[in-house]
Amino acid sequence: MKKRQLERRKKMMADVLAHPSYRPMRLRELAALLDIPRPKRRELYRVMDELVKDGHAQINSNGTYVRVKARIGAGEDAPYIEGTFIGHARGFGFVDVGEGEEDIFIPEEKTHQAMDQDRVRIVLNEKGNGKRKEGTVIKILEHGCRELVGTYQKSRHYGFVVPDNPKVGHDLFIPGNDSMGAVTGDKVVAMITRYGSRRRGPEGKIKEILGHGGDPGTDVLSIVKSLGIPTDFSDKVARQAGRISEELILGDFQGRKDIRGWTMVTIDGEDSKDLDDAVSLTWEEGIYHLGVHIADVANYVQGGSAMDREALRRGTSVYLVDRVIPMLPEKLSNGICSLNAGEDRLALSCLMDVDEKGNVIAHEIAETVICVDRRMTYTNVQKILDGSDPEVCREYEDLGPLFHKMDELSALIRRRRQERGSIDFNFPESKITIDGDGRPLSVDVYEHNRAMELIEDFMILANETVAREFYEDMIPFVYRTHGNPDPDKIEGLLTLLHSQGISIQKAKKEISPLEIQQILQKVKGQPNEALVSRLALRSMQQARYAVECSGHFGLALSHYCHFTSPIRRYPDLQIHRIIKDRLRGRMNLEKEETYASILDEVAALSSSAERRAEEAEREVEKLKKAEYMMGHMGESFEGTISGVTNWGLYVELPNTIEGLVHVTALDDDYYVFDGENGRLEGEATGRTYALGDKVKVRVVDVDLYQRNIDFVIDR
Repeated sequence: MKKRQLERRKKMMADVLAHPSYRPMRLRELAALLDIPRPKRRELYRVMDELVKDGHAQINSNGTYVRVKARIGAGEDAPYIEGTFIGHARGFGFVDVGEGEEDIFIPEEKTHQAMDQDRVRIVLNEKGNGKRKEGTVIKILEHGCRELVGTYQKSRHYGFVVPDNPKVGHDLFIPGNDSMGAVTGDKVVAMITRYGSRRRGPEGKIKEILGHGGDPGTDVLSIVKSLGIPTDFSDKVARQAGRISEELILGDFQGRKDIRGWTMVTIDGEDSKDLDDAVSLTWEEGIYHLGVHIADVANYVQGGSAMDREALRRGTSVYLVDRVIPMLPEKLSNGICSLNAGEDRLALSCLMDVDEKGNVIAHEIAETVICVDRRMTYTNVQKILDGSDPEVCREYEDLGPLFHKMDELSALIRRRRQERGSIDFNFPESKITIDGDGRPLSVDVYEHNRAMELIEDFMILANETVAREFYEDMIPFVYRTHGNPDPDKIEGLLTLLHSQGISIQKAKKEISPLEIQQILQKVKGQPNEALVSRLALRSMQQARYAVECSGHFGLALSHYCHFTSPIRRYPDLQIHRIIKDRLRGRMNLEKEETYASILDEVAALSSSAERRAEEAEREVEKLKKAEYMMGHMGESFEGTISGVTNWGLYVELPNTIEGLVHVTALDDDYYVFDGENGRLEGEATGRTYALGDKVKVRVVDVDLYQRNIDFVIDR
């Protein structure tokens, strides 16, 4: 059927559906009505599929066709609703229509074959089940999912890819010639070539074979690929990196402050390789001269270059249990841009004078040449601070007074932040130890110490100082913002806290950072400290990058940015370019307009990349925890109820592993969910399970595909 002929027939069928006497009909009824012979009905099917695809018709759950109005039940002139489809393993889905708006539920029969992350157009249904709005997908505007990662299943002349992502509700058909020789059980990346229709499933071809499902590292690589995280650098980027000198040349020193004679150190984890920040400190009566020195990555990554475009695409380095996926090639991140001890390096330094109250009374941002004296670890600095290891104290005897003075300054800065209302969430993070094949050997709590806090305090102070200067001078910039919590979520949090015996009264309608801090102070050192910290965190908005300086709620700061990690975060690299343009007198009106035109996109892409990296880190952690618990089937553990829903209880073990006790597995009783107080109540037994309760559980099932752990109460 030619295009012009197709358009004429679509118009004709649209007129049929719009006729006042038309009643919803199935395809065969429409064919009979129009007296279309059986051999020609295939053309009718195509016409109707195109009408549905274009959003001019929709298919009801009984298979009948109806005309689509602008919004069902809202009048002809009401606008369509557009958003992102979020799939569910059970076939239905939700449409995210924007920040601050409730998702719209889409029943399985009204998804219009939309796939997870598709941009869709929907109309609201006249009636929905319950309070949530319900809609129908009438058009897929843009496919968000162009590739799938999954497990290949081979048949004789074709195969299927079973997606790893449970939100994708369709297996992908693979013709035999497009399999790349994959065998059953291979983890593969498949490109979608046809998205399918109501009568035909999606089709694709294998693009990459990641390895067999049981091969070491394939499980993590599958998660990385499924989220679209780039893993390899192009030849062009590699060539650019290869041309960068491994040592400084004479021209590098021009126009820079040479502070190689200053005593400075890096303080990082034992396994860190990309050392992008160093600190220095001198002091005199009442004044601390603090230097935060950051690798000058922008000197090597030119804006608009292939390496820069790749860094923007990645947005951030991704730190997983068994690997790091860097934002920049290793020659930079572990080489010339890494502040290795004893080697001359280029830096951007934020030099601050801090008084005895922790206030910055003067500062300078400068391009510098530095040379780090010692590469220190958090562990050894902590041993020096608490004097717990005489051998380490002797080894670094010359630096001992420096670290104690840094600890003293850190305490002043931290006290000032706390007085302002800065929120320090204190809940355990996971430390997963794996063997050479990626198998988890242990899951423990990652311990924080004063040495980590010291570096965190100095970096936050530098970030605040830099952001304030560029805000006050009204220069286009990228800020790190954190909005006020959602009032409804805060009310829910306060109700739950009341059920935990924690009473907080807000002074105003919106809660302040100081009031959140007071909540956390009340539970400090208590058994429910981690639980309350998580509940408070869940009530918060996500931090993001933005060109508007709207403040950071969690840190109780009016000005904040990310300046201190340009090796691993793109916004920091972008900020360094802005700073260098200003320092070198290049920040004219034309340059400001150029930055103003690109920074919105930089902020949006960086925020999106950060979410993607966080999801990868979270999913890999869940996978390794599930793998670890596979070796503990049938064993019992003490835990704390960390979540209560109408489908069961989430229980967290002391080592941070969390599992679900299904409500059907609790007792031979009917349990009622009390969401306001965060508990389940048994009607017959009167037994209750509430947030924060200590329970003993037994491991009964582990699902590696869904990365879920199931417990039962062990009495």
